[in-house]
Amino acid sequence: MKVVCHGIDLVECRRMEELIGRHDQHVMERVFTEAEQQYCKRHRDQYERWAGRFAVKEAVMKMLGVGWGAGVSWTDIETTNEVSGKPIVRLSGMIGQAARKMGIEEISVSITHAAGLAIASVVALGDITGGSKSDE
Repeated sequence: MKVVCHGIDLVECRRMEELIGRHDQHVMERVFTEAEQQYCKRHRDQYERWAGRFAVKEAVMKMLGVGWGAGVSWTDIETTNEVSGKPIVRLSGMIGQAARKMGIEEISVSITHAAGLAIASVVALGDITGGSKSDE
C-alpha cells in the first residue's frame, strides 16, 4: 500500500466548549455519532476530546477533497478507539464511497491536544491504481 493522500486540521478546544454550550443535543447528534458522544462525555477533559474528533472530521474532508452537503453527513466520519487507545476512523455513506473511489483501503489517524488546541492528522493508504480524483 502507498500513501494516497493526507489531511490535517486544528481546532480550539474553547470553541468546541462554546459550540456545545450553545446547541442542544439534536445538533450534537447531527455532528457526532453515538459512540463519539459516549467517548467524549466520559472523560474529564471532554472538550479536548470533542475538539479532537471534530478535527478528524475536518481533516478527512480535506484529505478527500470533499465538502459538506450533497448527501454528505458529519456522522459519515466516526472516530473510535482500539482497546489500546489508538484512534480508528470509520467512513460510511458518501464519504465512504469517495474514499473507495480513490482507492483508499486504510486510514491512519493521530490526534493530539496541547495548549487548548486539538490537532488531527489523517493519512490514507491504498492501491492508487484502484481509483483517482480524475475518475470523479
